[in-house]
Amino acid sequence: MDAPASPTIVNCVRYASDGSRSDISLDAISDVLAKDDGSFVWVGLYEPAPALLDKLQEEFGLHDLAIEDAQHAHQRPKIEAYGNSLFIAVHTAQAQGGKVSFGETHLFIGPRFLVTVRHGSSLSYNGVRSRVEREPELLALGPSYGLYAVLDFIVDNYLPIVDEFRDQLNALEQDIFAESFSRETVRKLYDLKRRVTTLRLAVAPMQDITGQLTRVHTQLVGEEMRLYFRDVYDHTLRVNDATDTLREMLTAAMSVNLALVTVSQGEVVKRLAGWAALLAAPTLVASWYGMNFPHMPEFATRLGYPLVVGATVAVVAGLFIMLRRAKWI
Repeated sequence: MDAPASPTIVNCVRYASDGSRSDISLDAISDVLAKDDGSFVWVGLYEPAPALLDKLQEEFGLHDLAIEDAQHAHQRPKIEAYGNSLFIAVHTAQAQGGKVSFGETHLFIGPRFLVTVRHGSSLSYNGVRSRVEREPELLALGPSYGLYAVLDFIVDNYLPIVDEFRDQLNALEQDIFAESFSRETVRKLYDLKRRVTTLRLAVAPMQDITGQLTRVHTQLVGEEMRLYFRDVYDHTLRVNDATDTLREMLTAAMSVNLALVTVSQGEVVKRLAGWAALLAAPTLVASWYGMNFPHMPEFATRLGYPLVVGATVAVVAGLFIMLRRAKWI
């Protein structure tokens, strides 16, 4: 791993036409580009100051609007052409301690340069650089191979996050079908859906970006490299389909949880209504004899009281059997 020249300049490297590398300073970039020797420059930055981006604009001849976008994070994922160069903004994601953090990477690519600007939570591309340097025959194809390696690395980092989200959903399914209702389960489902939606907002535009690199910008992406970008496009489609499936499953899980809560409440109401019906029968009989009418037929016989009690018990027992069969109690 290369030691950064400053807190924001991670790498500034010249790659020769044979794929060999040599570290250079920012001031030497224009001298390298002035020589038509097939080499290109790859500069890696992390949250650079505006003055540093202005310096790169001077060295590479970057467009004012592209530099303005790169100075500020929170850009939507996009690809824009400025003359013979491209500006690409993508969202990155990484799992840290069980949590997922999102960041951004802005890329400038021209015929003989590649600039990567990282903002927020984003893994270093030193590993990507080391990987491509082990393939000098491909690196000799120019900056488009470096661009492919960075985009492929970003998309590959989406895959374990999708798997982690799926594992979290599987764990929550046990709580969804629990006997008792928990507000915490609903909160976790909502939080997981929010994070899946955020990931999808990062993944979905990558389809357009990689698709354009495959079909449109042929002046920067040669025929040899289009197959590689098509591979990134396929990976992006797979991640996007997985996030769509997760969102649908989460929506269904929240609906099922709500339905189960409604059914559970209905069961409680049914049981309360069943017991209320059992209490209503003796209450009705007792209310008749509480009206203190002087002439009631049962008062004239000695067996009136036990007959009324027996009849009440029989009615209650009959109701109990009926409600038990109907599963109301």
